[in-house]
Amino acid sequence: MTVIAQVNTTSGVKVLAAKLSIIAASISIVALFGLHVLSPEFGPSWRMVSEYANGSFEWLLFVFFIFWGLSSWALAIALWPYVASVAAKFGVIALVISGLGTILAAFFNVNHPLHGLTGTLGIPTFVVAALLVSYHLRKKTDWTGKKNVLIWSAHATWMSVVLVVVTMIIMINGFKEAGIVLGPSQKPPASVPVGVVALVGYANRLLIAAYIGWLLLVSSVLLNIYKLRSSD
Repeated sequence: MTVIAQVNTTSGVKVLAAKLSIIAASISIVALFGLHVLSPEFGPSWRMVSEYANGSFEWLLFVFFIFWGLSSWALAIALWPYVASVAAKFGVIALVISGLGTILAAFFNVNHPLHGLTGTLGIPTFVVAALLVSYHLRKKTDWTGKKNVLIWSAHATWMSVVLVVVTMIIMINGFKEAGIVLGPSQKPPASVPVGVVALVGYANRLLIAAYIGWLLLVSSVLLNIYKLRSSD
């Protein structure tokens, strides 16, 4: 009876963690949507999401980052007892580090000297986590029928990072040619000069969609797996 109770408790924790990951990710998405509606002055084509800290609804950006990070942590808890390889375990640890970077971004906003550090902790580590964990999960029979979408979702994370870098370089060069210097101490112009290709904002939002999309995908499938196992 004691063993059965321990098994049920462990299963309950895993189910709860997967649920919390989904809920937290959903709250983060709603918060981001709210920022777009409430702060339309930040043009989504070229203004980064972190720039919402300079608007009237910084608290909503705080909610966005906090719950995004909590979703990563909750999924890490749900994944840890499920993955077996050393590489996958390292991927889960990378997910924890990524969640830390995201949560720190809520406290160290775009105007803080440590904001760059939060991105370093949060962005590349998530790519590592998504790839290592996904390639481990695809070997499991539980993921039959979901392997392709899982792998594509994982690769979408690094593709979105590359897209952000490329569009950022293009935009910065365009502003330079227009005689406008962008930098931490420089106030962004009110609008994009004619002829400047500025799409980094869309790329930034695509990155967020790829990252949170992977969290939701893995959490939802894992939740169904744990529910089925607990009902046996």
